[in-house]
Amino acid sequence: MPREPTVQCEPEPGPSPEWFVKHNLTPGDLRDLQVKLVKTSFGGEDYSIVMNVSWILRADASICSLKATKICVTGKSNFHSYSCVRCDYTEAFRSQTRPSGGKWAFFYAGFPVELNTHYFIGAHNIPNANMNEDGPSMSVNFTSPGCSDHIMKYQKKCIEAGSLWDPNITACKKNEEEVEVSFTPHSPGKRYMVLILQDTIIGDTMLELQQDTLTRTSTVISVTGESEGAVVQLTPYFPTCGNDCIRRRGAVLLCPPTTAHPAPGSNRSVLGDWLSLLLLSLLAAVWVLAVGVYLMWRHERIKKASFPSPTLLPSIRVLVVYPPEVCFLHTICPFTEFLQNHCRSEVILEKWQRKKIADMGPVQWLTAQKQAADRVIFLLSNEASAVCEGPCGKSEGSPGENSQDLFPLAFNLFCSDLRSQAQLHKYMVVYFREADPQDDHSALSVCPQYRLMEDATAFCKGLHVKQPVSAGRRSPACHSSCCSL
Repeated sequence: MPREPTVQCEPEPGPSPEWFVKHNLTPGDLRDLQVKLVKTSFGGEDYSIVMNVSWILRADASICSLKATKICVTGKSNFHSYSCVRCDYTEAFRSQTRPSGGKWAFFYAGFPVELNTHYFIGAHNIPNANMNEDGPSMSVNFTSPGCSDHIMKYQKKCIEAGSLWDPNITACKKNEEEVEVSFTPHSPGKRYMVLILQDTIIGDTMLELQQDTLTRTSTVISVTGESEGAVVQLTPYFPTCGNDCIRRRGAVLLCPPTTAHPAPGSNRSVLGDWLSLLLLSLLAAVWVLAVGVYLMWRHERIKKASFPSPTLLPSIRVLVVYPPEVCFLHTICPFTEFLQNHCRSEVILEKWQRKKIADMGPVQWLTAQKQAADRVIFLLSNEASAVCEGPCGKSEGSPGENSQDLFPLAFNLFCSDLRSQAQLHKYMVVYFREADPQDDHSALSVCPQYRLMEDATAFCKGLHVKQPVSAGRRSPACHSSCCSL
């Protein structure tokens, strides 16, 4: 089997010898030309970044006259560079494609690359076109990146600027005013600027190391704001990059709690002391727990024997009506608080719903509240009105004036239910003194009556129990005080 052609590349700065000879046949131009960066190593940490130029030959009959391909690279940055290589093919081409069917493709890796430089790469086949003929060629542009590139960071200048340096920054908040920063310095550098950043700089320091060292360095920086979660920026000053060296960053965390470690020789004695103390503490805790459990058991036993556990009653709605002579602050308010706090009652009171009464009218409001309530309580008092006038201070707009129209309306509703026997179980009468209903309200004597505070317990229970009205105390037709209405 004939051997496949390969390339042997050598520098050729001047024109090719074929340029001075006239040729009957010359090859065509290239089909494709590409450029990319590659890293080469000379052993250890000696790296070199070079340009890998690859090309593909056009599959036509002119390939039979192809002898070599010449590649020239021009670089433009702070200074210009120019270099060319000639890649000779070791065998003559016998077919337009490889025996496997693919196109002929070759590459050359050897042009050195500088940082941030624009390159113009041109290539043409040899033999060249004859003089005064249009010579086929192909070219591409390429710009090399800086030290932040994943390949370019291995370039010698980038390494000297710290591209491969890992300072392993750790920073922790010691307290509200101090942050401790630790890092591993780079051998070429002795000066480092450390900044603590939130939205602004809240702390900074400049470190001057006495000698080249790779041992870990720590410093405490004073801060003027909240430092947890802040950014630590480490700026080195290396000889090769000066003020433009690669900066590193980290984050501020909370410092872990420090624990004191005893001396190795005292471990056994300290452990024995701790075990003794722990055993005594456990015994004392068990004794206290046993005494506490016994006292709690005895207390619960005495409590159950003396005070049977009450049954939690359901909440009910209570409508409270009262004549105008009853003092609101000294009588109505304490009674309302008693209903809410001790009798699980939701109280409906005309003074609290003045706006609704004005919108609906007193008759409709009172009728609606009577239907919605579970109990209607007539709150009566034998106290003289003069007793209330002093503390309450009757004046225009006082609660007594607002209730003058509602008590007769509520009594009329009661008389209606007295005639129809429909909802008499709702009504109750409460006195703060001896029961002595007036003649004009004597019909209320048929309702269950309670005197506060002597009958407080019975009253609360009576709120939650439907008690039938005593038939012996009311007329079959109507009561006298109701018939007069």
